[in-house]
Amino acid sequence: MKRPEINQLPDDPAFLKQLLLEKQNRIELLEEQVKLFKLKKFGKSSEKSPDQAELFDEPETEADDIAPELAEGIAPEGSDVDASQSEAPSIKKPGRKPLPAELPRKEIVHDLADHEKTCDCGCQKVEIGEEVSEELEIIPAKVFVNRHRRKTYACNACEGQVVTAPKPEKLLPKSNASAGLLAHVACAKYQDGLPLYRMEAIFKRMNIHLPRNTLANWMIQSSEKLQPLYNLMNDILLSSGYLHMDETTVQVLKEPDKQAESKSYMWVRKTGDPDIPIILFNYAPSRSGYVVETLLPDYQGYLQTDDYVGYHKTGNSEGITHLGCMAHARRKFVDAQKVTKNKNGKPGKADMAINLIKQLYVIEQKIKFKTPEERYQTRQEKSIPQLEKLKEWLDKSLQHTLPKGKLGEALSYLSKNWEKLTKYTEDGRLNIDNNPVENAVRPFAIGRKNWMFSNSQAGAKASAMLYSMIETAKANGLEPYAYLRTLFIKIPTCQTVEDFEQLLPWNVTLETVEGVKPES
Repeated sequence: MKRPEINQLPDDPAFLKQLLLEKQNRIELLEEQVKLFKLKKFGKSSEKSPDQAELFDEPETEADDIAPELAEGIAPEGSDVDASQSEAPSIKKPGRKPLPAELPRKEIVHDLADHEKTCDCGCQKVEIGEEVSEELEIIPAKVFVNRHRRKTYACNACEGQVVTAPKPEKLLPKSNASAGLLAHVACAKYQDGLPLYRMEAIFKRMNIHLPRNTLANWMIQSSEKLQPLYNLMNDILLSSGYLHMDETTVQVLKEPDKQAESKSYMWVRKTGDPDIPIILFNYAPSRSGYVVETLLPDYQGYLQTDDYVGYHKTGNSEGITHLGCMAHARRKFVDAQKVTKNKNGKPGKADMAINLIKQLYVIEQKIKFKTPEERYQTRQEKSIPQLEKLKEWLDKSLQHTLPKGKLGEALSYLSKNWEKLTKYTEDGRLNIDNNPVENAVRPFAIGRKNWMFSNSQAGAKASAMLYSMIETAKANGLEPYAYLRTLFIKIPTCQTVEDFEQLLPWNVTLETVEGVKPES
């Protein structure tokens, strides 16, 4: 902005004061933005407040764990004692955890030499016990070739009716990849975030030539075979009556009418019912609200999202109840807390908001494993009064806070979304925030830092399919490699809908992997 000359300034003192106030507000706003930018660029990514104990650091850290410094602030489950007066739960002592009992053991016996078993007095020593210690051993991936030999038979008498044993069904008939290899590559990339070029180098060390383009084609072709199973999961998800939804960026190099550096999006939907855990990823080239409509055709029930405008049209549709995310509201006050200064060391408005919201999470932690009926009853008795306190404080604070600045933005967000943020108290099945789906997005975001982009739309769609299968498997307590290997073995023989239904995570019987027995 061009600096005005002295003779261009108005003579009216009141008008000069107004100009000065506007300049000062503008400077403070810019200083907040610079400070927050520096904190996000160079500071810790945790949302934990430096000046006070907080309950969660959602969603960047595990939202299911209570922060250690808050342990003394949560009352025992079922207690009517105020949270601030409750006893702290016992602190776990640090130490090495025992190795899993289900792992096979290889016994290695260490004995004395024969001459050491003779005592100085001349008598023979007898064994009176032993000391046992364990160490974890690992053998790198064992690679071998399945050689299929199909026997052929003919009749010696008539030299006719030549019959050859049938060829086993394969997921990718024209490739030399087994179900185990395909599952290994998929888990390495989509579960462990290992780019294909690194896998190519690892195989090369084993003297195996598997170019990354071959691996990429395998993943695309494998993902296409999973479509019938995905369709079944999608039908169940859309009929569940309660969904979380979120989206995150993905870069796709080769997209029609788009530059390579432009953003595309991975959309994620998750069932809210913990008894039906389904997590589905969908690639889309845009962040348009049209994508939401496409992914939720004829959906009826609860929809929980953040306040991105793309969800508004669908959220306002007849038959849909739109829920907000208290974690997002809290996060804005955390940003405001980072850039505002408290005079005389007294708590500011951002501190007050965070503390009031914290008490809502204390209640949620205590009823986390209760039935929906019990959760509903507790929220009516405790959460609603706490929300009323928060609303009373919000209405007063809005009257004395400028709308610009991080604090003004946080207050405005809380006020604008108040109805959606409090809907969770109406049903014990509902969550206070959208963290369940944000936690489901995290593995994708971590993997994206390693493989960075998808080369094509086909690759992005394959990623969405395989992430869907892996994350849904994990949500159902299945080991991802074992589940994918089972799918890749059994899908080639599936012929009916019932066959695919047997492969849903809660129905499947996993194929066991033949192991190598340790030497005795």
